[in-house]
Amino acid sequence: QVQLVESGGGLVQAGGSLRLTCAASGITFSTYAMGWFRQAPGKEREFVAAIAWSGSTYYQDSVKGRFTISRDNAQNTVYLQMSSLKPEDTAVYYCAAEATVRPLRQLALAYNYDYWGQGTQVTVSS
Repeated sequence: QVQLVESGGGLVQAGGSLRLTCAASGITFSTYAMGWFRQAPGKEREFVAAIAWSGSTYYQDSVKGRFTISRDNAQNTVYLQMSSLKPEDTAVYYCAAEATVRPLRQLALAYNYDYWGQGTQVTVSS
């Protein structure tokens, strides 16, 4: 049984930082690409960042320079370090895993992912 469990969300003031964690089980983690997506109230789910099995990364333009995705294959964990947070970053953040080797740009497409976590709320106050 595959499980992706996110943690680390919370309430933070604008300009602050948070680190999200996604712990995976039931998959051969090192062979999967991992992604972070978010969904704000009344909006569609959007891509945030992804990391391929090779360690290559890809980001949405609005988070470049502020967010960093990383992975620890020994711990079956992917992280999203978020800094300089803005109120518009407020959303439920989801991690996702997908097994197929793809060009990085295709990791921005939610329908390519095989498994999803339940999400963790991030709220940034102004």
